[in-house]
Amino acid sequence: MIVRISGEDQYRLADEDAAKLNQLEDGVVAVVESGRADGFGDAYGALLEFVRTRGTPVAEDEIETSDVILPPSDLTFVEAGSEFTGEGLIPD
Repeated sequence: MIVRISGEDQYRLADEDAAKLNQLEDGVVAVVESGRADGFGDAYGALLEFVRTRGTPVAEDEIETSDVILPPSDLTFVEAGSEFTGEGLIPD
């Protein structure tokens, strides 16, 4: 699975990381849908950190289609309201 963090890089994640990635994204969706801004930074930060630490950066000269595109790390809670709803960005 190839995951892009907007404004940063693309990362290649192993298939076995998909469940954890989805779990972390579900946490972000839950915070956003609750309407409470507190906890959003931690939840979204954990999702991005997982991608950065578990993923292998795709070389700049490699052209890969992203399976998932995550918003930039400076995404605000208000902006997240249009991104992280329902099933979220990551397909189950």
